[in-house]
Amino acid sequence: MFVSLQVPSKVWIEVHESGFDTPQSCDVIVQMEDGHLYTAHFVTLAHIRHQMNLSYEVTKQIDETPAVRYTALETPHLVVDEINPEIIEDTIDNLIVLETFEALFTKVTEDEADQTSVGERTSTRTGALATQAHAKVVLSEVLVITTHD
Repeated sequence: MFVSLQVPSKVWIEVHESGFDTPQSCDVIVQMEDGHLYTAHFVTLAHIRHQMNLSYEVTKQIDETPAVRYTALETPHLVVDEINPEIIEDTIDNLIVLETFEALFTKVTEDEADQTSVGERTSTRTGALATQAHAKVVLSEVLVITTHD
């Protein structure tokens, strides 16, 4: 059985400044050969630990809450050993081959057949939220990192 795999044509990486010596999180936009855009958030275990420690420090200061380390991941996060283009691109390739890419990345779409409006957001059939306008702004005005073909 032959499965037609999507092929990325460009990958944009926006590294989040964290105060650490090395990057701990980033947003990634992938453009496939067919022009579709997908987004995901990549983090390291150090980033998750840092978020848990922040929650602990906040809950320590509130009398009504027990101090506890936790983090809530409101959007899908891909956890990697380190934030660098090679690891991110290899992860993307693996997810495509394993046919889990579309389950973990949010498809950014303008195709009305693939979406339903929720305010200014767009919901894809899989339920992931994205906006085409937001992706265009990020691609044209926010990202300062070079593309990786």
